Amino acid sequence: MEVRLKNINSHNVLIDPSSEHYYRNGLFDLKNPRLNRDGTLLPFYRVKTCLEKEQGSINTVDLLLQGNLPADKYKYISLGILTNIAQLELRNDVELSGFIIMEPPVVDPELYAALPDLVKKFDYVYLHNVIGDGYSLKNVDQSKLKKLYWPQPNLGVLNQYWCNTNRQNRIVVINGSHRPKNHKGELYSKRIDAMASLSRLGVIDLYGRGWRRWWSRSAFWLPYWMNRAALMNIFQGECDSKYEVLSKYDFCLCFENMTMSGYVTEKIFDCFYAGAIPLYWGAPDINTLIPPDSYIDVRGFSSWESMWNYLKNLTVTEKNKIREAGRLFLQSPVFLNYFDSLEKIVCAD
Repeated sequence: MEVRLKNINSHNVLIDPSSEHYYRNGLFDLKNPRLNRDGTLLPFYRVKTCLEKEQGSINTVDLLLQGNLPADKYKYISLGILTNIAQLELRNDVELSGFIIMEPPVVDPELYAALPDLVKKFDYVYLHNVIGDGYSLKNVDQSKLKKLYWPQPNLGVLNQYWCNTNRQNRIVVINGSHRPKNHKGELYSKRIDAMASLSRLGVIDLYGRGWRRWWSRSAFWLPYWMNRAALMNIFQGECDSKYEVLSKYDFCLCFENMTMSGYVTEKIFDCFYAGAIPLYWGAPDINTLIPPDSYIDVRGFSSWESMWNYLKNLTVTEKNKIREAGRLFLQSPVFLNYFDSLEKIVCAD
């Protein structure tokens, strides 16, 4: 499906990506298997293609700062990067258009501390909720805040994964080893607790980066060390494709990094694409954002053992009904909030 663009004339857009690895327009390089794993760059590529059709352009900001773009007027959008703002706001050829905060406060509290200044400098700041749940609104011009929907790469399930019927009646987790910078509302420790408890039942597998790196900073906290033996027992290594791994399992432990209103990331959508049933914990208002019949809310169980007792007794018909609800959601008008999210930010007036 082609992104629906309004008439944007000749807008030239600069994106400040979340990492220097995406510089030199790597943010739009679908041929890079490392940067574009599982199609994560598709939202950026779609916007680039459509802007160019309308005689506009989109580039990563480093090209302008290095003098590699022609003299013109540019809209600047940051994907949570603060370091380039000071020099860009002094330029008369750059408009500070949008600042996107994708990480929650437990991951990047500095961005939320900078909010009073960001709303003064940018036309809009996009974040998961505009009501101050999980962060402070003190000295923040709330008229500058806009709700962020996590941009999604695909419209509809990925049939080569979703249609796989040879699935294990087990739970999978695909997460890297991390620790929160701020502990209020964090779900990192809850994820580890769930994995350790389900490990004792022999029903869960873990994939991701960093779990064996006991010497890394991400391992320097108590929940990791208290449960390291259990984590190593279920660890299966890294994975090249999340979708491929998810397609082999009935269920996926799908915890966000913290509980915060509106904070819904790619995790639950990855499950929908590949046909794994999400076992969700994250946004407290998740049932207003995503149909509740398309996932299982783990908050409804008294223990991880009671959750597994429920899961293992689900019939094939019952599991397929949940999976089908996820498939239908990806075809719904509500899902377009996520699929078209980046286009609406980049092409905003």
